[in-house]
Amino acid sequence: MTFPVTEHTLKTERHTTGYLACGPQQGPLLIFCHGWPELSLSWRHQLPAMAALGFRCIAPDMRGYGRSSTYTRHEDFAQEQIVQDMMELLASLGSVHGQDRAVWIGHDWGSPVVWNIAAHHADKTAGVASLCVPYLATGFTLDTVVELVDRALYPEAEFPAGQWDYQFFYEESFDQACKGFEANIRNTVKALFRKGDAKSAGKQSRTASVRKNGGWVGPAGFPDFPRDPDVITEQDLEAYTAALTRNGFFGPDSWYMNHKANAAYARHAPNGGRLAMPVLFLHGAYDVTCETMTSRLAEPMRRDCADLTEVVVHSGHWMAQEQPVAVNAALTRWLATKLPDYWKA
Repeated sequence: MTFPVTEHTLKTERHTTGYLACGPQQGPLLIFCHGWPELSLSWRHQLPAMAALGFRCIAPDMRGYGRSSTYTRHEDFAQEQIVQDMMELLASLGSVHGQDRAVWIGHDWGSPVVWNIAAHHADKTAGVASLCVPYLATGFTLDTVVELVDRALYPEAEFPAGQWDYQFFYEESFDQACKGFEANIRNTVKALFRKGDAKSAGKQSRTASVRKNGGWVGPAGFPDFPRDPDVITEQDLEAYTAALTRNGFFGPDSWYMNHKANAAYARHAPNGGRLAMPVLFLHGAYDVTCETMTSRLAEPMRRDCADLTEVVVHSGHWMAQEQPVAVNAALTRWLATKLPDYWKA
């Protein structure tokens, strides 16, 4: 059965969340959380496919994006605030569909959100899945990820922050980072959303040299690259451009400005942040920034997840768009084998 994808809005006293929904009203909930600098439509390949299997699929515009509220302070984009947004969304969905938990699926910055939901709200989590960004019980913070840098690829003397150098650039030159992305937003979207390359394996990410290069781009912004049709359609390009033009990059970039607050939040997770529910992690074989194939970035997850399934997808960072069949197949197999009773529900 084919289900339409429909737009909805949840307004509470503290926040507004726009979201997409697809699937039978009483189907078990799958909630998809996008990353930087995406939108709910980033899950356009997953929503109808998983809905056809009987799930009620929800994809919110995360805080600072699309039709959801944005704010003017960096601290309003800390993980604890964003997790609360998702708890309000789940409560609203539960009041309609009679469900009080979900399977949470995240990508990029949406991954720390779903990991934090699993760690802090296990009772609201039937299972949790992440694309590209592994679980770190201490929080996905600079202190944690820099310790796990592959020093054979990024010698400390030359690349002290490894591929995470760009995140320090946000902290040190936030306004410059935003202005570079906003100089020509259409070109920014086309430059960022590009498929992975198998030849990139073992090579340094350009994110390791952002500060050395004086920023992501110059004041004129990105050059006019051709759109990569393997990642975004022309319709996607127009939607991303319109949303980012309307809201700007302050909100999306502010997600990078809360490492200390996010670490403090992680320290308050029950059971030391260890996860008991079924967990799925999808490695991006050609993701050179969130590189988990040869680095130690995924090692803490293996210690802290009691029921972990790992799958390698031959894609770059934008996995859900670049390899939708592989992603959907991995999700389906995991749900069928690890959460059969939830699926039946």
